[in-house]
Amino acid sequence: MANAEHSGRPTEAPGATAVGGTRARLRAARLGLWLLAAVLAVRQVAAVLTTPSGERLTALETWVGPEGVLHVSGSLYDSTRFTGTPFSGLVLKPLTRPAAEALGWGWTFGTLLLVVALGTIAARALPQPVGRRTAILAAPVAISLLMLSLPVRNTLWLGQTSIIPVLLVLLGCFAAHGQRLSGALIGIAAALQPTLLIFAPLLWFTGRRQAATATGVTFAATTALAWAAMPQDSYTYWVHHLAGTGLGGPADDLANQSLHGALLRLGLEGPLEIGLFLLLGAAVVILALRRAVRYAHDGQLLLAVAVTGCAAMAVAPTAWQHQLLWVLLTAVGRVGKRARDRMVWPVAVVLVMTLPAKMMLPNMAFLHPVRDNVVLLAALAAATAVPFLSRTSPYFRTPIPTRYAPPVPARFAFVPLLPFLRRVLLRPNLLLELLLIRVTYAAYAKVRLAATGGSNSAGRARAEEHGQQILDLERLLQMDIEHAVNHAVVKIGWLREFFDFYYTSFHFIVPLTVLGLLYWRRPVDYRWARSALGFATLLALVGFWLYPLAPPRLMPGLGIIDTVHGVQDFSQPDYGTLTHLTNQYAAMPSLHFGWSLWCGLVIVIIAPKPWMKTLGLLHPLLTAAAIVATGNHWILDAAGGAVVVGAGFGLTYLLQGPRARTTVAAAELSSEPSAQAKDRTPS
Repeated sequence: MANAEHSGRPTEAPGATAVGGTRARLRAARLGLWLLAAVLAVRQVAAVLTTPSGERLTALETWVGPEGVLHVSGSLYDSTRFTGTPFSGLVLKPLTRPAAEALGWGWTFGTLLLVVALGTIAARALPQPVGRRTAILAAPVAISLLMLSLPVRNTLWLGQTSIIPVLLVLLGCFAAHGQRLSGALIGIAAALQPTLLIFAPLLWFTGRRQAATATGVTFAATTALAWAAMPQDSYTYWVHHLAGTGLGGPADDLANQSLHGALLRLGLEGPLEIGLFLLLGAAVVILALRRAVRYAHDGQLLLAVAVTGCAAMAVAPTAWQHQLLWVLLTAVGRVGKRARDRMVWPVAVVLVMTLPAKMMLPNMAFLHPVRDNVVLLAALAAATAVPFLSRTSPYFRTPIPTRYAPPVPARFAFVPLLPFLRRVLLRPNLLLELLLIRVTYAAYAKVRLAATGGSNSAGRARAEEHGQQILDLERLLQMDIEHAVNHAVVKIGWLREFFDFYYTSFHFIVPLTVLGLLYWRRPVDYRWARSALGFATLLALVGFWLYPLAPPRLMPGLGIIDTVHGVQDFSQPDYGTLTHLTNQYAAMPSLHFGWSLWCGLVIVIIAPKPWMKTLGLLHPLLTAAAIVATGNHWILDAAGGAVVVGAGFGLTYLLQGPRARTTVAAAELSSEPSAQAKDRTPS
């Protein structure tokens, strides 16, 4: 917008020009999103089909018996690997082994088409009214999120049928003509996943009683048909295994995200666990159905369906990971009166459904119950507690707007300001910030760990070669002081302990403290400083990837003493390449120094008193001394850290503009003379 406002173009017909520009941007965005969805689909299919046979579509292979026909002479549940209902086995009985070989391709592409259909139906079922932008972009966004979600990825990998019940329910609720057909589709879905029978009372209480009746009749008929054709398997599934309990793996496995699995993981068992499971399950079903009926009457039928599906997932005896798509559909609900809170629930849902739980929560023992059940907790929250807004709420379409700083022109016409870096004058939502910071750090750690050159002698040789290059350059510049400083500090016990403590402790404590204080006291400056830190860290990751570098302590023959980690064994061929925590060859640029320099600059720019600014400058100086004294970095690593931090601040200025506080103060000063003149004007 800033580019357009300051470009000097003619201003005739501004309304037509704005509309035309908006349409062009929407078309470009839609094309880009469809291309993204296509790329994600190709990537997922390629990942499956390039995997050797026997390692992919393992669930599909359980349906094929030793003679080529699906367990005609034996039981579906001989190995307990088959977790479907007898009806699903009956549907697949005609398959032969040659057909199953061809089915690998057909099943994968067929599943892909089902995902596209599911995303398209969900996009069209969004609660009305929706804006033009949402209507145009909803389908590719939905399909892309489905492709990224863990349930779809597991379904493609395992060859499961878990997308089919979800699709059947959506077809019955939004595409079927006539209540009988609608109920029949949902009844078939329940025959594949029995807890989906919970949709029958939802239909009944929302006035679709013929559909509810058809659901029950269809479920009973299909189940009876399977019982008549496969009595032993039906007895095994419904009686011996209690509707699937114990099939597909231990019920307390982390993959089982149901109330039953969570209670078992907490150590409960026997009659106590069963009684508590039934009690909690009944409470969840009642609360969820009450909420779902209310949302359905409110015109948010997709949200009502998603809430009901979450309840069905929670009360199932086993809800394996490929059966958890209902949680993702709850992202359509609107939560929060303020615009800045509107994205908290959708972002949390997308993160839960696309990332492993270990990336969202630290590996701390007291957090394990939450981390192990994060998908279940999200489903329970959606089913019973999340305060989704009603369409009658004045905030449903027009939440309380976010205050922004005055717009500024772009630095260069060919480098537009980034819309998502608009200078907001309010502090962001804390939960959203914590989620994003945690996920960003987890991604940073994974990339840093992956950028090792491999855990082999070649990767180590490359890092040591780069280390020799840095040492030669420092000798040329007459700044190779690492050995002298390291040995001088080692001789002074208290000084060695001080630098060891400073190196291991302040790297995270100080940046997090600065971010926390800025968030609480200076929210406008928090966004600016956070953006600069993010850009600097991203540039550092590029450096780790392109230039793996052995630090002085991992360079054989230099005689550097590792004061933090102790004596090193250079005789191990792979030593130092990576550990379970970090990449030891991610030394250039030094983020220890880079983050400390970021802290110092932010404090110098923002702190109101000279002594605060002095303390801010002292931190990067002490950090520079610590990284050299402990043998963990070269002097030039610190120089590299300074470069990426400077680039981070530069990119923030280039793509966002100056600090919002600066422009707000300037705007207030410029408005004062006119206000005073107005006051002096006689009436």
